[in-house]
Amino acid sequence: MELPAVPPPGRWRRLVRGPERDPAWGRPALFALLALTGVLYLWDLAASGYANSFYAAATQAGTQSWKAWFFGSLDAGNAITVDKPPAALWISGLSGRLFGFNSWSLLVPQALEGVAAVGLLYAAVRRVSGVGAGLLAGAALAVTPAAALMFRYDHPDALLTLLLVAAAYAVVRALEGGRTRWLVVAGSALGFAFLTKMLQGFLVLPGFGLVYLVAGPVPVRRRVRQLLAAAAAVVISAGWWVLAVALWPASARPYIGGSTDNSVLDLVFGYNGLGRLFGQGGGGGGGGGSDAAAGSSFGGATGLGRLFGSEMGNEISWLLPAALLALVLGLWARRGAGRTDRVRAALLLWGGWLIVTGVVFSYMRGTVHPYYTVALAPAIGGLVATGAYALWDRRAEVGARAGLAALVLAAAGWSWVLLARVPSWHPELRYTIAVLGVVGAAGLLPGGGRWRRMAVVSALVAGLLGSTSFALATAASTHTGSIPSAGPAAAASAGMGNGMGNGGPGGGGTPPSGAMPSGTSGTPSGGGDSSASSELVTALRATGGTWAAATVGDQSAAQLELASGKSVIAIGGWSGSDPAPTLAQFQAWVAAGRIGYFIAGGGQGAQGGSGTASEITAWVTANFTATTIGGQTVYDLSS
Repeated sequence: MELPAVPPPGRWRRLVRGPERDPAWGRPALFALLALTGVLYLWDLAASGYANSFYAAATQAGTQSWKAWFFGSLDAGNAITVDKPPAALWISGLSGRLFGFNSWSLLVPQALEGVAAVGLLYAAVRRVSGVGAGLLAGAALAVTPAAALMFRYDHPDALLTLLLVAAAYAVVRALEGGRTRWLVVAGSALGFAFLTKMLQGFLVLPGFGLVYLVAGPVPVRRRVRQLLAAAAAVVISAGWWVLAVALWPASARPYIGGSTDNSVLDLVFGYNGLGRLFGQGGGGGGGGGSDAAAGSSFGGATGLGRLFGSEMGNEISWLLPAALLALVLGLWARRGAGRTDRVRAALLLWGGWLIVTGVVFSYMRGTVHPYYTVALAPAIGGLVATGAYALWDRRAEVGARAGLAALVLAAAGWSWVLLARVPSWHPELRYTIAVLGVVGAAGLLPGGGRWRRMAVVSALVAGLLGSTSFALATAASTHTGSIPSAGPAAAASAGMGNGMGNGGPGGGGTPPSGAMPSGTSGTPSGGGDSSASSELVTALRATGGTWAAATVGDQSAAQLELASGKSVIAIGGWSGSDPAPTLAQFQAWVAAGRIGYFIAGGGQGAQGGSGTASEITAWVTANFTATTIGGQTVYDLSS
């Protein structure tokens, strides 16, 4: 019998030891970073139950129906989709099918995506700037509060961030060897980023394309051809699903939630596109709301100060001043380098990502939430690490040493400001960071000496300690609802929500009302929202049609689905304003015995929604008799 091939000893040694050019401590340090990141993102993960019931219900639907999985439907009966493309739901849906649908199978994929993003960012930075810089970049991403929030949550931002880092890594590889295949990989990753969160996945495209056009290590004509190949990869990897939905008969697929005409393109250029940039009334799903609220309550006032403000600043800006300074000083340090200089190209790569995405986030007038900023975290980590390396490489010059000291003071100083915003949160941290920042900066200024190593350690701790404390506070808190927040302020206000889902813009929220522990009768294993009474849940489970019930609004339907495990029609989508289903369609489903109950009182605070939702509500109340089940007004549509 032939034994399976055993990999050569050198391959195992390379896995454990790393490349020969790396220091012996490099690979063990990487393993430690990834392990600690895994602990941060996985610890007590199920405490948040189903987190955002909107996406959790869509994941549950995907475990019950392959059609719902493909389209990203909110319900297994395929009445309507969520208002985002389904790539993130494909991952969580497959996890639920493999391991059973529960809180862990829902949230673990996001945590693993976070660990993978940290590892890929390390790899991208290490290839240009060495192991130390790679570890700094990975650690900066891992302890960003927005990352500690989103990599423990069932929002699409986790997968989006991983795909953006994967694309950046591929561009770094292309800049290294000039191979077309790496640009195609980058384009494919960005295409799937579009299938995760639509146009937000394309914000890095200008920077990535320009960097390769300027610094690619091949003749200009070949660079242009390679970029055209990458563009084709973007179109194919993003467009195949859009084309499939467009060609699928509308009568045989769910309504595209958030659109006005049941098309993906309307969703791309409407609510999830120009509507996000310039504002629009109403709004769609996962963290929706009107633009009137979005510009002030959710992300802060528009302008360059938004990323540093009270809403977004605590989640993303800890190293932002240092990153912007690192871009300027790093480019200065690489002055006079050749066109294909990889360090300068990396600075432009991370800087283009940060500036374009940061400016868009700063001036968006439509729906914007602080947690969106997790997409900036890899660029900030990459910039700080690469800029520090560029200066360290020239540390024999007093200007470079002064630049390193300035980076340390920028990081420590802004940490002091952010910590001062929450004065009750371990005030000793501010003073510790101040002392370490001064020690680190002062120790880097001399040309050498025995204290340099201590100065480097002090500088690293000063730069990361504040962010780490907020990341730990975030991971130690439960978060639910459509608008989770990071940091100790969110933890302190848990449960104080504002009616937007289970948690509001000012707080991280609490576990769903009445959430039951894993295995408790009355809700699927792993926790969930049991706002529906046990009597109503029992009634829904006893139905035999396509949908156990219909109600106005996605969140009301999602909570009923999670509590009962049955499909529920979300009339009108997120806020009851989508024109789906039509009254005629709803009447036909009722006549065919496909809907069990109509449950009154749904919608996002609206009285029966608007448009189609109002028509359906009026028709039901005029033609069916109201009854009460478990304190809830319902209409038995089978009577």
